[in-house]
Amino acid sequence: MHKNRLFLLTPGSLLLILALLFSCSSPPPESYIVLCAGDSITEMGYPPFLDRLLKREGIRARVINFGQSGHTSGEYLRFLQKRESELAESYPDFVLLQLGTNDVRNDHDQTSADDFYDHMKEIIRIFQHFKTRSGKDPRILLATIPPIPEGTPFPFSTKSANRVKEEINPIIHKIAAEKKCAIVDNFTVFLRSPHLLPEVHPSDQGYQVLAQNWLAALKKSGIKGQ
Repeated sequence: MHKNRLFLLTPGSLLLILALLFSCSSPPPESYIVLCAGDSITEMGYPPFLDRLLKREGIRARVINFGQSGHTSGEYLRFLQKRESELAESYPDFVLLQLGTNDVRNDHDQTSADDFYDHMKEIIRIFQHFKTRSGKDPRILLATIPPIPEGTPFPFSTKSANRVKEEINPIIHKIAAEKKCAIVDNFTVFLRSPHLLPEVHPSDQGYQVLAQNWLAALKKSGIKGQ
């Protein structure tokens, strides 16, 4: 006949059980980290709207805004080179990149097509060396830039608008193919709804639509709710 045994908890066992209970009751970590890179359309624009959309979709994510207002591709490259370690330590799962609007200005910021191509390839090369928290490569989404509306004052002009269509966005498509980045068509969004782009910066509604376009692209690239 077996005797009933009395199990006593040692202090070590009690601590282990408490640790397990605490871990089970703790909120789950963020599932995704989304790094937004670009100029003022990023820094002052769509990331807060994207953050709200992700939450509404039940997607746990942290949106990090590393947009830099007024930056051309060359200026952003220099910024990235100086802050590379800091940005890499954000361990992004996705990098959303949109640059080029300031490159078509007609003042000292004007960037040649060849220089824009070289700058963007180097920016993407740096981002491709980042790692996620699990040690994987981040997924880079590269966007075409919005049109330059007719009548936009200096330092933009009709020449700037033509460069967007004939130089900058074709280069972005070319780089996306070469670097195997997902392409996000932010140009057509505003071409179809020009009222959302009263000048080089979208309206608040335009930023919301831009965020929706990024969200659709993120979903195609694998982001999903829990």
